[in-house]
Amino acid sequence: MTQQTQDTELQLIATHTQNWVERMIMKYNICPFARREVERRSIRYAVIDESKMHNVLEALIKECQYLDEHPETETTLFIIPRGFEGFYPYLDLVDIANDLLIDQDYEGVYQLASFHPDYCFEGEPMDEPSNYTNRSPYPTLHIIREVSMELALANYNDPESIPERNIAFAQKKGSDFFEKILAGCMGKTSH
Repeated sequence: MTQQTQDTELQLIATHTQNWVERMIMKYNICPFARREVERRSIRYAVIDESKMHNVLEALIKECQYLDEHPETETTLFIIPRGFEGFYPYLDLVDIANDLLIDQDYEGVYQLASFHPDYCFEGEPMDEPSNYTNRSPYPTLHIIREVSMELALANYNDPESIPERNIAFAQKKGSDFFEKILAGCMGKTSH
């Protein structure tokens, strides 16, 4: 694979993820805080071209350092297209990444939200529509500034209702609805 081909592929992965944010997360208000950042263009889409755990974790810390140095970037979607396609290895990565943030003195500075193509809430069947609120085109860690999240939550009426509202919306729409959106975000037609 040439460098140009590789760069094109990584850009396409970022575009698929941006499509998902705009066509699902923002459009259907899955995250009520997304619209502001999309409109401000303050979301960074970082595609990590690594598949080994230690390299991905090293890149994660570098991304936190990037955010430290670039306050105009509100948040990063840290996209990991290779190596963590399986949901359980991905969950292992999430656990280790959270521990690493603590070890690197980022506790209280950044927090991680997790998204995966096969996301499944604990105790739920795989085909439960509510899983789609956390299903993304690729395994993704959302690096969130804690101060910004606290401010957003303080200015939002009844933030505890967000997950319940999302679950009700997902169950009303059904899995096929979300499958079509995800396929469309990636330029595919769904079954």
